[in-house]
Amino acid sequence: MQASFFITRQIRIHNFLEKTKKKKDAKVEKREGDESGAVEKEQEKLRRKVTELIRKQKLPAVRRIVKDYDESRPWSQEAKAKVGSRLIELLIHTAYIQPPADQLCEGPPDIRPAFIHTALSITRVDKKTSRRYGVIKCDPVVLKGLERSARHMVIPYMPMLVPPVKWMGYDKGAYFFLPSYIMRTHGSKQQREAMKLASKAQLEQVFEALDTLGSTKWRVNKRVLDVVDRIWNSGGRLAHLVDRDDVPLPEKPDTEDETLLKKWKWKLRNAKKENRERHSLRCDTELKLSVARKMKDEEGFYYPHNVDFRGRAYPMHPYLNHLGSDMCRGILEFAEGRPLGNVGLRWLKIHLANLYAGGVDKLSYEGRVSFTENHLDEIFDSADKPLEGNRWWLRAEDPFQCLAACINLSEALRSSSPETYVSYLPIHQDGSCNGLQHYAALGRDTLGAAAVNLMAGEKPADVYSGIAARVLDIMREDAQKDPTSFPDALQARALLDQVDRKLVKQTVMTSVYGVTYIGARDQIMRRLKERGTQLDDSQTFGASCYAAKVTLTALEEMFEAARSIMSWLGECAKIIASENQPVRWTTPLGLPVVQPYRKLGRHLIKTSLQILTLQRETEKVMVKRQRTAFPPNFVHSLDGSHMMMTAIACKRAGMNFAGVHDSFWTHACDVDKLNTILREKFIELYDAPILENLLESFEESSPTLTFPPLPERGDFDLREVLRSTYFFN
Repeated sequence: MQASFFITRQIRIHNFLEKTKKKKDAKVEKREGDESGAVEKEQEKLRRKVTELIRKQKLPAVRRIVKDYDESRPWSQEAKAKVGSRLIELLIHTAYIQPPADQLCEGPPDIRPAFIHTALSITRVDKKTSRRYGVIKCDPVVLKGLERSARHMVIPYMPMLVPPVKWMGYDKGAYFFLPSYIMRTHGSKQQREAMKLASKAQLEQVFEALDTLGSTKWRVNKRVLDVVDRIWNSGGRLAHLVDRDDVPLPEKPDTEDETLLKKWKWKLRNAKKENRERHSLRCDTELKLSVARKMKDEEGFYYPHNVDFRGRAYPMHPYLNHLGSDMCRGILEFAEGRPLGNVGLRWLKIHLANLYAGGVDKLSYEGRVSFTENHLDEIFDSADKPLEGNRWWLRAEDPFQCLAACINLSEALRSSSPETYVSYLPIHQDGSCNGLQHYAALGRDTLGAAAVNLMAGEKPADVYSGIAARVLDIMREDAQKDPTSFPDALQARALLDQVDRKLVKQTVMTSVYGVTYIGARDQIMRRLKERGTQLDDSQTFGASCYAAKVTLTALEEMFEAARSIMSWLGECAKIIASENQPVRWTTPLGLPVVQPYRKLGRHLIKTSLQILTLQRETEKVMVKRQRTAFPPNFVHSLDGSHMMMTAIACKRAGMNFAGVHDSFWTHACDVDKLNTILREKFIELYDAPILENLLESFEESSPTLTFPPLPERGDFDLREVLRSTYFFN
């Protein structure tokens, strides 16, 4: 009670002093000479009076004075830092610990501070300079206690047991009591203001889409959770779960050989890095499982959604949700079931084949159904004895989701009437390299449309295999060259047996979202290391550099129209940002977007503990960041719009719907209806002159600037999407 009273009193006094200072400043600006001095004298007199009353502990008198000035307005960053530092200082001065009884020895008790404020010197990367930082260290006894209690920590934004409040404004909706904002603005003042100024009518479709996503009722799949718990309690390591044990650190060799010592240091650094990553993954897994265990006996729960600044929707609860890992998705299922019917039974078989993957997901639908029917023995065994049997499900790319599908299909086939079996499993329809699909539609690119399944085909076109084939052709040509005049010939020869769709998949996926040469190199390097090739670290690095260059070349050849649109978007952004303005646009659903990339300045604040250096957004935009981020952000705003349009239409059709960016989920019996709706909404989205509207908005907001002409576009007929079986599949 005393601490609470002290904090409340400090807040009220702070507000009072801030108010008097602001009043003084306002009056000083209006008056000159003696008047200014009189105001300052009056305010200083009032400050001394309040300080004296506090010293004499005459709190009622202070309250009477402060009452007229106390306002419930947001605190400034400086005020938060000062009050927070003062509270930490009080904690340091009052928090003490005594070791456990079994550690006590004769003599005076070892009572020591629980927290210590000290300085830490950190050497910079160049190893030439160091900098001192103030840090708060906690006693090892406190640290152990925190580690033990971490799994019992309070997670405020849990799933809701009742439907979320409908969105009505920037900060009106979702949770009943917790602060809820419709957009994650990441501190960007311009984005926040744009959202607040947008009318309710303008954001009506965004509100409806988020309400639709939030109204989907979920529950925990107890059978899958039980398997996860068994694996986790036995040490992890299976089904992509992290190993609960650390990697043993290599012993230092008893030698003075610099080469051996260097190798030991390299191995030691890698082992420590691996252990840090494992620790992080273990913490993440524990948080997800703690939520699953807490919610497993609930009949159902809901995920309120909001959007990022580009318009992509996310559950507000951060841990156990359907946007998470395979483990999270396997644990979750719809709380409301629907009979499969003949259509649903077929889609359940296709869904299981998609989850098993390994190339099976690239077969025709009939081929996927046949795959599932040819593995019914393994499917039944997986459902009946997931850990004691043959463990066929563990070979899937998405093992826990595959296990959930095995259980669901087994129960349906063993029932007296599989078509009337009530299924709770979400069935996914995923876009085929969705970013490139949006670029192909924007550019009406016939060649690109065929590569990413916007056009009908007997079986799904696989853009990743197409790029991999072109990469292999280039490497074969390079491998024939003389290494003395063309050094990359050696890299080409080393990689000939490594090139496949998996090597290039991540780079192709992220190419439309602005992946750089360095990003592509790192992606390919990770794939090579996962395979355990015979190449050492330096050889792997060189091979990755070469492979990244060839992959990006192949992409430019196959998706020339997408590259021209990306270049046009980047050039427009550069022109706008060069005038020190952020790039702004409005999505097809009316959501205002302002790119937040501004240079950060340093702001020094003197507190009771130390001087703090805080980052503060300046008025200077980051030109390069505005340019490079605009193409991927713009496409993300379009795929977010497509998902929201589909969500609204599904709701009006009486269907359950969940969305994970370019993956749309519904009950098995409703997949055919979902497929029709998402194709119709894609055509509706791109029937509008999106690039023309964007250029017009740029010219209206920056009439003095000259923008490049729109890129040329092809003659692809968007209506072809309606006939494309594998557009989403």
